[in-house]
Amino acid sequence: MSLINPDDPLERQNAKLIKIAESLMKRVEYGGAPSGAAYEQFERAALLEKRVRERTLELERTLNLLHDSNAQLAQANQETEAARRNLADAIETVSEGFALFDKNEVLVMCNSRFCRDFRDTVLDLRAGLAFKDYVDRISRSRYLALPPDQSPEDWAEKRMRRHKDRHVMFNVQLSNDRWLQVSEHRTANGGTVVLQTDVTDIIRLERQERTKLQDKQTRMIRATLDHLNQGVCIFDEKSRLVGWNEKIGTLLALPARRMQLGTSFFALLDLLGEEIVFTRGLTREGFAYWARLDGPRAQISFEIRRSDSMTLQIFGRGMPDGGFVISVTDVTAEREAAQKLHELNEILEQRVMERTLELEDALSAAERANASKSRFVAAASHDLLQPLSAAKLYIASLADRASNAQDSTVLAKTESALTSAEAIIDALLDISKLDGEGVSFDIGAVSLHDILRPLIDEMEVLAQKKGLELRLVECSLSVESDPSYLRRIVQNLLANAIRYTERGRVLVGVRRRGGTARVEVWDTGPGIAEEDQNTIFEEFKRLDANASDNDGLGLGLAIVERACARLGHPLGLWSQPEHGSCFMVSLPLAGQPVPRGAKAPRMTRPISLAQAGLITLLVENDPQMRRAITVLMESWGVHVIEAEDADSALSLLEDLEITPDALLLDYQLGAGPSGLDLYREISETLGPLPCAIISADRTPELAKTCEDVGAAFLQKPIDRQKLSNLLEAAAGQMS
Repeated sequence: MSLINPDDPLERQNAKLIKIAESLMKRVEYGGAPSGAAYEQFERAALLEKRVRERTLELERTLNLLHDSNAQLAQANQETEAARRNLADAIETVSEGFALFDKNEVLVMCNSRFCRDFRDTVLDLRAGLAFKDYVDRISRSRYLALPPDQSPEDWAEKRMRRHKDRHVMFNVQLSNDRWLQVSEHRTANGGTVVLQTDVTDIIRLERQERTKLQDKQTRMIRATLDHLNQGVCIFDEKSRLVGWNEKIGTLLALPARRMQLGTSFFALLDLLGEEIVFTRGLTREGFAYWARLDGPRAQISFEIRRSDSMTLQIFGRGMPDGGFVISVTDVTAEREAAQKLHELNEILEQRVMERTLELEDALSAAERANASKSRFVAAASHDLLQPLSAAKLYIASLADRASNAQDSTVLAKTESALTSAEAIIDALLDISKLDGEGVSFDIGAVSLHDILRPLIDEMEVLAQKKGLELRLVECSLSVESDPSYLRRIVQNLLANAIRYTERGRVLVGVRRRGGTARVEVWDTGPGIAEEDQNTIFEEFKRLDANASDNDGLGLGLAIVERACARLGHPLGLWSQPEHGSCFMVSLPLAGQPVPRGAKAPRMTRPISLAQAGLITLLVENDPQMRRAITVLMESWGVHVIEAEDADSALSLLEDLEITPDALLLDYQLGAGPSGLDLYREISETLGPLPCAIISADRTPELAKTCEDVGAAFLQKPIDRQKLSNLLEAAAGQMS
């Protein structure tokens, strides 16, 4: 309990305090209490007065703050009310319907245009209305135009599902063909702003434009159909006619009065009558069954024939909406041409058969004549060798008895002539054996050292006589071949090299390539021109080598070619005029599968090797295929750089710092880039180079792609002649 009323004025409070102080002083001075107690009471009174004064000051400050707060609150209320009035005025001026719901889905405020078109719900739109109740009232409004298959409850449920989305915008159809666009926007505090915009004019304008566009498209489709040289008719999902052109009626001989919108397909099919015969592909019943299908329709194509011998091709295709389209094409001329071609083809086949029989008779006669010739040569050679041997004995006897030098010279020349005749007969006998069918070979493992070293020792005397260096690069490889014929092949190649080389040297060596060993005989002779490289393998053909005075029989290389062909040993030649030549024979290494005693295939004439000396990049991921192609090209004198894939090829080119003369790239190189990709990358770095893409893919698309990038296309198995032509073209570009 306070001694002073805080509500009293300060003057009254001070007076009370003075009076209290005086009373206390009197009690101290005249009171019956001890003087010490009186003084303590005085101190307490003084302290109480000080505290009362402090509380009084605090109360004054509090009152001042309260007065200021009340003033500010009153001003804030005025400003809030003004802002509310301004907001209400602002949303009222908006041309769209506006409503604000708080985060609890309760209506806060809306303008007069909100739900104005739903006049039977306006009275319910009051602050505090829940969003769900608002949707319920709209769904039951008689001004809302619902689809026939949708109830108010369904519409309200769908509307509430849309309300859960963050961004909502949809159109609502009203009665009297009016439309509202409703959109919702979320506020920062989780509330919802709903806007209603009248889009009736936009919808109607869009509808008019769409109708105009449909009319225009209809006219364009009609013009397109009439322009076609084919008959076309279109049916809807119920097989009713919805579009056609005049050509369809002309081709099918249908009356124009029956080609009307909505005519059934089956009614038109019945109009075709008996003069239409289904000839190829489908029957009349099958065509009708296809048209009755409800699901997706497969494409159909068949032919019919009219009574006037006109042939028509019918093509049908289903459409996504369940309808289908049918086209009719007059193919009478094509079928007549095909029939004539068929008849002509039969005539040509008959003629070819007759010519084939004639050629078979001629070939049989030629083979019989060739066999008779071979037998005659063999018999005659054997009979001639006997008297020649006797003549040589007589000459030897006379030479021993010759008393002067002139007679000895004549006898020596006579013996030399007989020796040459004997060599010719031996060569003819060898050729007749190789051309005959009864020749057999003793194929087995042959040491190349045992073949080459004795031949070098024998030929070294001839080489020294001409001042030539004859050198052998030692080899320890063994090959599968007939030892006697292999020795004869190398012997003829060595003799030929020594005969036509006037200075320099003759080198014999073996180069191993995978599963093969290639015997090479190099010389520094005059070389062989490209146009003569096929001629030298013919019988009794020898080039006029001005640098040589030795006589040749012209049969050595013919024997070499025939022996290599029958043994299956590829024979190659590289030669450059004024620089020398190299003859190469490829032999399978011992241990490789070689059929014993089998007749080897006859080899064609060696391909012209103007491409010798070229550097070719070969990229093939199949090791056996890569090895086979390498052996073939190296037998022509081509230097091959091998790679397994694109990355290895690029690394090789970078390490070697070389630009190849030609590229031979497999199209499929495993998981990495293809041959075409590699060709493009090499072309970007080194420029365009002669290139061939090899592949077992025979599709026209790949061939067209190769042509587009400027590369040749070689199908597997590779034609050696085409490959040779490619390399010759590359050699031509170098020159």
